[in-house]
Amino acid sequence: MAAAQGLPEADVAQARRWCHQRVPERVRDQVRIECEEAARHLTIVECRAPWRADMGSEWTRLPVARLRYTKYTGTWTLYYRDRNLRFHRYDLAPPTSNMANLLAELDRDPTAIFWG
Repeated sequence: MAAAQGLPEADVAQARRWCHQRVPERVRDQVRIECEEAARHLTIVECRAPWRADMGSEWTRLPVARLRYTKYTGTWTLYYRDRNLRFHRYDLAPPTSNMANLLAELDRDPTAIFWG
């Protein structure tokens, strides 16, 4: 899958790898972390398998974070999601051209705002 037009392919590929590696193989039939691509951002999404038969066969998808790209400056900015599914700028990590820095901050999650 090619990167969305305008996003740096290497950064998108790095985010995809990070998502894939976030969940151990043995539980990927129950939970996955995915990277949804749009024209100017990536959204990190937690996907969970249905846990009751009456819930149907669709996996639930809950946005966790957004990485917004600014082409003019060549930087990524990290956003967190609130309970109303709105995104807000995450102030503990400045915009950066280094995708790895923001993915490391998502892993670290010092305020438990991303992963609870």
